Amino acid sequence: MQFPACLRFIFGKDLLWRKPSEAKSVYLTFDDGPVPHITAQVLALLAAEGVRATFFCVGQNVEKYPELFAEIKRQGHSVGNHTFNHLKGFRTRTENYLENIKKADKLIQSPLFRPPHGQITWRQIRAVRQNFRIIMWDIITCDYDRTLSPAAVLSNVKKYSRNGSIVVFHDSMKAQKNVLAALPAAIRFWKTEGYEFKVL
Repeated sequence: MQFPACLRFIFGKDLLWRKPSEAKSVYLTFDDGPVPHITAQVLALLAAEGVRATFFCVGQNVEKYPELFAEIKRQGHSVGNHTFNHLKGFRTRTENYLENIKKADKLIQSPLFRPPHGQITWRQIRAVRQNFRIIMWDIITCDYDRTLSPAAVLSNVKKYSRNGSIVVFHDSMKAQKNVLAALPAAIRFWKTEGYEFKVL
């Protein structure tokens, strides 16, 4: 599904939702990893299709699985900061939120940031944008929703894809069933429709 257009307008240019280009393109992203087995399987699927993506990593997971994080980068994918503890911005004081991002940055070292759950306050935006490009999304596949089938996740992709779409999947335990089943079909759909795959 897509983030409501009215909210995109309210947040304005401080957050990146979509990135249209002259060539028909899509920006495939993954949140919440790296996680053993799942991230490795996602990497294998991407390698088989010759596709590169952007992984928004949780610092705590990077600390636990540094070899897996290194493998993401070794395979030519881009990485971004997703806080150290996957914090919800609406429930976290700005000072604590920024400290958590900085803690993750020591490990991830990327100019890209995506707020977990899409939750970020105006005050947090003003502070975070001083050092990071805040990346949101044009399409969230809802692969983390265990009540959805892989077919329903794929339907979200087909319904909302357009030039410049930033698309969110998850390399997490919660999304395992849907991402591993829907991702190959989504990539085939985009290729059939003439999309190029780009990284942020």
